[in-house]
Amino acid sequence: MSIEIWQWVLVVGSSLILFLLSPFAKTSDSFFKANHNKKSPNVLVLTGSLIISWIFAKSITNAANLGLDFGLVGGVAYAGYYLSFAVAGVLIYKLRTKGGFNSIHQFLTSKYGRPAVALFSILIIIRLFNEVWSNTMVIGSYFGEQGSKPYFTAIIIFTILTLAYAIKGGLSSSIFTDVIQMVLFSILLIVILYSIFSIDDFTVNKVISSGTWSFELGLNLFFAAILQSFSYPFHDPVLTDRAFISTPKVTLKSFLWASVLGGLCIVLFSIIGIYAQTQGFKGQAAVEVGKAFGVVILLVINFIMITSAASTLDSTFSSFSKLLAIDLKMIDDLTFGRAAMLAIAILGTLPVFLDAEILSATTISGTMVIGLTPIFLFWNVDVPRLSFYLSVVCGLVFGFLLVFNVFPETLVFTTGKYAQLLWVNIWGVLSCIALYFLPKALLKN
Repeated sequence: MSIEIWQWVLVVGSSLILFLLSPFAKTSDSFFKANHNKKSPNVLVLTGSLIISWIFAKSITNAANLGLDFGLVGGVAYAGYYLSFAVAGVLIYKLRTKGGFNSIHQFLTSKYGRPAVALFSILIIIRLFNEVWSNTMVIGSYFGEQGSKPYFTAIIIFTILTLAYAIKGGLSSSIFTDVIQMVLFSILLIVILYSIFSIDDFTVNKVISSGTWSFELGLNLFFAAILQSFSYPFHDPVLTDRAFISTPKVTLKSFLWASVLGGLCIVLFSIIGIYAQTQGFKGQAAVEVGKAFGVVILLVINFIMITSAASTLDSTFSSFSKLLAIDLKMIDDLTFGRAAMLAIAILGTLPVFLDAEILSATTISGTMVIGLTPIFLFWNVDVPRLSFYLSVVCGLVFGFLLVFNVFPETLVFTTGKYAQLLWVNIWGVLSCIALYFLPKALLKN
């Protein structure tokens, strides 16, 4: 059989198996909160679910490409984003135990009012909308050139198949299949790394010595990732939804483990790019390495992409459904929840048929949400409601300065790729914190 047929076997076969194995949600708690038979996920299940739902197709593609560009520094830099789990885990633990809050939306409503929740919800809806097309486009690229018939066909079929088992069980399905997908991901990653390290001249020492630990060659991105980790997780309901379904202690342990193990997975996947660097490969690191090792390894890499994309996609459908039904209190009903999944699947797929420039214009970048930093970091500090809007709008302004490349060069003090990203985030976070506390300071005077 040709590689295209094998790829279809993997997509259709894995999706049908997950559909058959997924639990059927009969109650609201099971569908929206993954509370199955009155039991919530334990540390092992929740940790695996967190990791695989965040190791999406786009992120492991980025990890491999950063390994190709910067060596080990690139992988470590991208892994910096996984500090997000530790930050979210600790702060949400405090929100739940000290604040007594049962959701992010409850916290924001009680402290800043419903208009603030509306603005916050718009940000996360755009985030979820982006998650759909950004992951399915990666899958499509393995079946054909962007814009080709095989490319569109793969995206549509993959989305429908993933939607089928997500609709069946909601968040219960998502977390159940996450465990299977995490096991698969781990096995496939081991297979790939074993194949790479079987090459005589490729050793652990080569991995460690690859790249240069300088701002110009990766550290700009590393420090930008660390800074964004104090805001980034809170606009991602795929992550935060999982912070309220188990006990606070189980949740905290899971998030801390996910931070370490998720970061490690990213670093390990970047080794594919490091190998590509030693071979002088150009282009998409994972694809080129797959081709170099032959059909089997290329299919393994494809299957990793399918697994990771499916885990993020089903989580996105579940999060959007819960956002409308539970968090925004529209209709707490399974039929409505399933209809919401269908809606985000259709709306999130439409941009695939548009050009790249339009897609980039719809993206809410990590920089645009840095205004959430003081809101969650200083969650228990009493400030006027105006503080929320000043900080969030300030973050959006800095995000647009970066997107439109109009940030003053005189405020950038390092060089190389991602230098502007780093300094926009440094100045942006400082400005957001200052504006957050400004109304409180003015009221004192």
